[in-house]
Amino acid sequence: MLILGIETSCDETAASVIEDGYKIKSNIISSQFDVHEKYGGIVPELACRKHIENIDIVISAALNESQVSLKDIDLIAVTHGPGLIGSLLVGLSTAKGMAYALNKPLVGINHIEGHIYANFLEEPKTPLPSIALVVSGGHTELYVIKKHCEYKLIGRTRDDAAGEAFDKVAKMLKLGFPGGPIIENLARKGNPNHIEFPRALMSKDSFDFSFSGLKTAVSYYIKKNKNFVLEDVAASFQEALIDVLVTKTIKASIKEGIKDIILAGGVASNNLLRKEMLKKAMEKELRIHIPKPLLCTDNAAMVACAGYYRFKDKDFDKDSFFDFLDLDAVANLRLV
Repeated sequence: MLILGIETSCDETAASVIEDGYKIKSNIISSQFDVHEKYGGIVPELACRKHIENIDIVISAALNESQVSLKDIDLIAVTHGPGLIGSLLVGLSTAKGMAYALNKPLVGINHIEGHIYANFLEEPKTPLPSIALVVSGGHTELYVIKKHCEYKLIGRTRDDAAGEAFDKVAKMLKLGFPGGPIIENLARKGNPNHIEFPRALMSKDSFDFSFSGLKTAVSYYIKKNKNFVLEDVAASFQEALIDVLVTKTIKASIKEGIKDIILAGGVASNNLLRKEMLKKAMEKELRIHIPKPLLCTDNAAMVACAGYYRFKDKDFDKDSFFDFLDLDAVANLRLV
């Protein structure tokens, strides 16, 4: 079965062809980094315009690299939320038009579910149930994955997501955008124990996250200490944030009695997070599953993979193929 995945939730125009749910035949990503870098963040209107310019080119490149044509595609999967509404509409409208013209089934995919399914591209037999930590630009959430396409939310951020905290601290330090990779690189040269930034663990039974206090503590520190060492601030901030992510996830795994942990989302490409999660999991005899960094960031292969399992989960028949005409873009779409 060949699945065409389309992803345009934010500032990456992406298309991918995968076979049987895990064999990546192509995974094309067109970045808008150069467009948004000078603004210090994503400009929604510009992102939408660039998607319109790039979407046909990217899909054609994915098909060409896969050495297949549109008529060979069995299923189209597209992100329909959450994300920037204008960006989402470009990918969704394109997918709807193609599905209608080709008489192909289409499934709408939650962007967060796509990040989770990046794990199944590399490990199709990842055990379920699993605990999933989703850490991306705007999301920090903990889920129990009961079985394919069935989730229970057990924790989420009450304010800033981890990725937002990286970006906002990078902006405070005048480091540029996106903040995560820049801070990670600086932190390699710093002392993570130089500054004792707060860890918001809240009540002992809570799996929710909060990073606004950490962000505020960094702000106060750099205002009070004019001659601060940039690398030490970056390292200490990163250490505090990742300490909370790891502690909460391991705790959730133990409490739920689930030995397998999935990491997902752009922040999951952070090397310290990967290292510390593996270390703590081994101490507790837990198993960690992490996609390679390219599959952690926004891409369409993860969308195609999630689409494969969604398609298998739902009883599609020929008469229901055009139900997708009711599918809409939802900026704040929830997974559960």
